[in-house]
Amino acid sequence: MSVEQLGAQAAEASRVLMTAGSEQKNNGLEAIAKAIEDNQAFIIEENQKDLEAGRQNGLTESLLDRLMLNEGRLADICGAVRSIAGQADPVGEILSGSVRPNGLQIQKVRVPLGVVGIIYEARPNVTVDAAALCLKSGNTCILRGGKEAIRSNTALVQIMRKAVTQAGLPENTICLIEDTSRESAKELMRLNKYVSVLIPRGGAGLIRSVVENATVPVIETGVGNCHVYVEESADIDMAKNIIYNAKTSRVSVCNAIETMLIHKNIAQRALPIIKEALDQKDVEIRGCAGTASIIPVTPATDEDYATEFSDYIIACRIVDSTEEAVEHIAKYGSGHSDCIVTESYAESLYFTSRVDAAAVYVNASTRFTDGGEFGLGAEVGISTQKLHARGPMGITALTSEKYIILGTGQCR
Repeated sequence: MSVEQLGAQAAEASRVLMTAGSEQKNNGLEAIAKAIEDNQAFIIEENQKDLEAGRQNGLTESLLDRLMLNEGRLADICGAVRSIAGQADPVGEILSGSVRPNGLQIQKVRVPLGVVGIIYEARPNVTVDAAALCLKSGNTCILRGGKEAIRSNTALVQIMRKAVTQAGLPENTICLIEDTSRESAKELMRLNKYVSVLIPRGGAGLIRSVVENATVPVIETGVGNCHVYVEESADIDMAKNIIYNAKTSRVSVCNAIETMLIHKNIAQRALPIIKEALDQKDVEIRGCAGTASIIPVTPATDEDYATEFSDYIIACRIVDSTEEAVEHIAKYGSGHSDCIVTESYAESLYFTSRVDAAAVYVNASTRFTDGGEFGLGAEVGISTQKLHARGPMGITALTSEKYIILGTGQCR
């Protein structure tokens, strides 16, 4: 089936879904969760085929980690679906209302976007998260995953399409482009006739390609060049724990840190302790000359400070002040998530007010930048732009607004 035909089917289904009630949508979500649970052996079997093909094609361990599904991850996915079902339905919410002097009653209400296109790489969990969030917010979705996960994605979508029909919803509520060629991605990028918005999830190359080539409106997500700045008043043990967690708990995700910035007055004491923790996971530190005078490191380049490694590598720079840390983040950061570790209220206020990122932390790991952790159930992506959404994009971010005007015969 062509991409245009899929678009037409998704658009037709969206006219049904946009008027579906909360109970019916929640029933569809519960059916999805149960179907995934009932078919987990089949899903894992198909995922193993993707993993084996990935190994043969030389995928890195971090990419294989993104690709892998197991019982625990499938349980988390089903938990996220049920959490989304438990969220308040945003569709139909009255955002504001007024009565004009001429008697017109004007209401602004929340409505679905329509058809949401999602282009992503080797992350089969995105297949379910995106479909569930779109369903709850009254949108149909067209999913276009990477070739590395095609068997996993096909299995998941087949299961979900069958499940939603049990709730009386169209099976084309969820559509998958099975052609993983560049041509299919480009077709989706230009499907203005049917697609309301396009959301890319993946590495810098994918996102850049979508932004440069799409004629459909794009919400830019995800490149995560994230930082932790250890200010001179910081609790060193806290800083060590935050950096270790933010770097090593899962290196392949966009909210993992890539650079640590250390104030010069605490560097001599802090760096050996931080390095000892990072050594547990054999993290390579690429540091400035000041860093190299304290601990053994690989010399860092400007390119290192600008890179999302998605690997057991971290850049380090010693700075003279919070102002210099903020300037470094402004130059090299991606606007995703950045953290200051400090005991100073004034320094934390300076940092949070001047760092221009979707999520700015004081004394907490950047790994919390996540729809589930923010109470959104899941996210369809983490927007690093400012229109129309920013940060983890949950249900509300997949809606728009319209005005409803009630009159009694008024003419202008």
